[in-house]
Amino acid sequence: MKTLLLRLLLVTLAAGAQAAEITGRVTLPKTRTAPVVNKRYEVVSKGGVVATNPPLAVVYLEGSFPAPATPPAATMSQKDLTFVPLLLPVQVGTRVEFPNLDDTYHDVFSYSPAKRFDLGRYRAEERPVPSQVFDVPGLVTLRCDIHEHMRGLILVLATPYFTVTDADGRFRLTGLPAGKYLLKAWIDSRTTREQPVELTEGGALTVDLP
Repeated sequence: MKTLLLRLLLVTLAAGAQAAEITGRVTLPKTRTAPVVNKRYEVVSKGGVVATNPPLAVVYLEGSFPAPATPPAATMSQKDLTFVPLLLPVQVGTRVEFPNLDDTYHDVFSYSPAKRFDLGRYRAEERPVPSQVFDVPGLVTLRCDIHEHMRGLILVLATPYFTVTDADGRFRLTGLPAGKYLLKAWIDSRTTREQPVELTEGGALTVDLP
């Protein structure tokens, strides 16, 4: 009886725990090339540095987190001869589908060390939708073997807590557990900023990453 009561108490306490959140702003670099028309983002590479243009950042919480009960899933589409979204953060173990929404063939591939693959040519009606599991942390640069200009980025992270900033660098991370962590902001393939944070149950922090 005592054991049952103790379990009920622990469940009640866990259910009553309130998640924390972090809001803030990342100082983004200036646009690397001529402005992109109509806020259409592109992947640029200069001096071996891969980034988005206009710049965006992926903000995430680094720590020791349990593996998800079920494998996560995400989608990166091909629409109007671009990858959508252009920059996709995912947790390690995520299966990403690559639906073709164009009236033409695509051939998505990557030579990145974190994930090498080639989906081959396929049209919009392809079923099942071609996909890949991203099981190694790191940056994966995607291309299309048919449309040379197409580029996309998948950032594989060992955390379930991440978000992409807006064009002004603002972000909000919610549903965070209490504890001590590192808050990181990936800006490009060579630039990641970080700040130690301590979260309390139901707490709200404002953290800027200049």
